[in-house]
Amino acid sequence: MKIEFDRDTCIGMYQCVEEWDAFKKNLDAGKADLDGSEEVEEDLFVVEVPEDEEFDAEFAARSCPVDAIALYDDDGEQVV
Repeated sequence: MKIEFDRDTCIGMYQCVEEWDAFKKNLDAGKADLDGSEEVEEDLFVVEVPEDEEFDAEFAARSCPVDAIALYDDDGEQVV
């Protein structure tokens, strides 16, 4: 699984931070950061989700009030 995080869309509610430890509060920017991610486009970050953290990653994606987080399975199909 991989997760995509559109940091530009993020409004800093930090609900993702509560659901998955890979998301961290960046109070200076007023947005979340995604640890270990790679910026593939401007403000679009991607990271592979460890198998034992998939459940938490899914909850983080579902908790985002502005849909700034998308989760994809290994076949590239969007799960959230």
